[in-house]
Amino acid sequence: ASCLAESIRQFLCATRSAWTQPLAVPPPAKYGGRHTVTLIPGDGIGPELLNHVKELFRFSCVPVDFEVVNVTLSAYTVSPISLSSPVCLHSLSPVSVSLSHSTSLDLYANVMHCKSLPGVQTRHNNIDIMIIRENTEGEYSSLEHESVSGVVECLKIITRTNSLRIAEYAFKLAREKGRKRVTAVHKANIMKLGDGLFLQCCREVAAGYPDIAFGAMIVDNTTMQLVSKPQQFDVMVMPNLYGNVVSNVCAGLVGGPGLVPGANYGRDYAVFETVSPVGTCSFHNSDNIILCLHSGLLRCPNNKQCFDPVGIFVKYQ
Repeated sequence: ASCLAESIRQFLCATRSAWTQPLAVPPPAKYGGRHTVTLIPGDGIGPELLNHVKELFRFSCVPVDFEVVNVTLSAYTVSPISLSSPVCLHSLSPVSVSLSHSTSLDLYANVMHCKSLPGVQTRHNNIDIMIIRENTEGEYSSLEHESVSGVVECLKIITRTNSLRIAEYAFKLAREKGRKRVTAVHKANIMKLGDGLFLQCCREVAAGYPDIAFGAMIVDNTTMQLVSKPQQFDVMVMPNLYGNVVSNVCAGLVGGPGLVPGANYGRDYAVFETVSPVGTCSFHNSDNIILCLHSGLLRCPNNKQCFDPVGIFVKYQ
């Protein structure tokens, strides 16, 4: 947290001269007035970090009003956009909080942008990959039971409706971002029905985007190709479990989970959250929250015209 505070102080000193008349009162948004964003501090160091985030927003005159709420599922329904820090819950509940809000709010698209950052030394350079992960079904459907003692069955759910929806989202996003290629990650050689349906849906959607190249790759080969030559990938779309694995591999390629923001999109809601390293909340890279704001919240589809000084901060870092 102290590193973040020092970074913000340096940012303020470096950018103060850029404004001849500092704005004391945040200006209204160009479209739609001010925006209310649910702020979920989480636990651990989350509240302290998000205090710095609010201070950065205030100084930058971003037309956003934060409404701080406790960590419950109802918190995400206070406003259409939410910003969350890591949450550690130690309970015996069979359904995780993240899975619960993904399905209840129909946040069907998890988007991670893994990009090489200046000043971060990694084995590979010039990485710029967008990972689109189906967020509501697959192995994370929470449909598992013990049929007899010592035998557990876990159901993987793949539907045509949701597969077409996530594929359409991936190709539409690729076109909007000027991307050239979409790769579907699957295991249809073994799971011929489930992953076969997902792959078929991706091919059907790809036929409607002749300007974007389409390819398919088996998930185990994908991980090998990522650590060998990650520059070959542009936009990747995949079911839930593969997305979890591939996104962590890509995060490691660009410097670690603390440098990769997470975004979850649905028709009515969007939730932006940081990526907690190695399943613990005892430490956290504060840059993740700033990157989350820059690539997610301030560039949310309903906030395209918002003034984005946070981008200056990211480059300055």
